[in-house]
Amino acid sequence: MSRKPLFAGLIEDEFGNPVEIAYVGDEPCYVVNDAGFKRHIPSEEVDRQVLDIMKEQIKGNEELISSQTAKMLGQEDLFTWAMIQSQLKNIDSQFENLLQTGIPEEGLAFMGMMGFRVVINIHGEVIRLEQPGTIDGED
Repeated sequence: MSRKPLFAGLIEDEFGNPVEIAYVGDEPCYVVNDAGFKRHIPSEEVDRQVLDIMKEQIKGNEELISSQTAKMLGQEDLFTWAMIQSQLKNIDSQFENLLQTGIPEEGLAFMGMMGFRVVINIHGEVIRLEQPGTIDGED
């Protein structure tokens, strides 16, 4: 088998039903139940949509993210901040690596416990990304 779906166990359909995982050949798919018809959506299509949404949220907030991450790590020095900032500037390559290596099972479990959810429609389009600790644009 090739890569695993990046957000396995964290995706549900628009009615709150968990999305299954299946492989068509070597290609991992999210399986959405469409009134009894099981639609197989290549997981990479959905995963990239989620990563694009996250990238948009990061854009313009790199400095704040860098400083808060360094603070959270207890490494509030200039070198740590610069390293984190550099990684954020190269976010596309970081996401490509993530698509290839996947998120460890423990990471997925933690994300799920914290309330991270991806909601897709029957066509595999992300209609909502629920992330803990994020604030609505109106707030």
